[in-house]
Amino acid sequence: MAVASSYAGNNEVITVHRNEKIIAIIPAFNEQGKIGKVITRVKQEAAEWADTILVIDDGSTDGTLKEAQALEATVLSHPRNEGVGAAIRTGIEYALQHKFDIAFMLGADNQDNPFEVKRLITPILNDNFDFVQGSRYMAGGERVNIPLFRWITTGFYSFLFKVIMRFPISDGTNGFRALRLNIFENKNINLWQRWLNRYELEPYLFYKVIEYNFRVTEAPVTKSYPIDDSGYTKMVPIFDWWSILRPLILLKMGLKK
Repeated sequence: MAVASSYAGNNEVITVHRNEKIIAIIPAFNEQGKIGKVITRVKQEAAEWADTILVIDDGSTDGTLKEAQALEATVLSHPRNEGVGAAIRTGIEYALQHKFDIAFMLGADNQDNPFEVKRLITPILNDNFDFVQGSRYMAGGERVNIPLFRWITTGFYSFLFKVIMRFPISDGTNGFRALRLNIFENKNINLWQRWLNRYELEPYLFYKVIEYNFRVTEAPVTKSYPIDDSGYTKMVPIFDWWSILRPLILLKMGLKK
């Protein structure tokens, strides 16, 4: 499939020609009322970047599954909730099996801006990057209605990640990213470990692509939080904070691979 796309960026027009197959991977758990908005926005705002929209329903108990199916997204469903890491892994497995070249990931909670997918994809297509992490903190990124506690914790984690990895990143927890799927030809990147089922998988992946010298960069993106700050995360305090922190510690100490 050959696609040519043009857009304005940094006050210039950039034209992208691609033969690569691109998939949007959206892990979802109990996002009724939001998942439909995300799918619709991807279709309207990122249509030229998404050959397939894949939703992984991670054992939702509300209407998430039916809402996604009604909008004719490709939907895979876990019979029970396994965790966001397991959902992303299911999406990557599907992408590899169906021979996609590039995947981008965004949340099912409508906090990411699909119009900005082009900022993640074009460094891969134009500049041969392998992994592009969205950053709400770098120049050009935005944090709309971010709760103070969220700002402090994500900022601290990103600082810690940068110190441990000795790599200049500004946002270590943003789930809005794009990557070349051939990075998984490197068998040192093993997502198929049960300890990565919850929030561990995303920092694990970010750590590994840096560790094995893939071409990694960041791109500015927007993260928009609910005005009343309720429902902006499904993380369970302490338990899930450790979930997102422990890959850095265990990998750095050589206790996990």
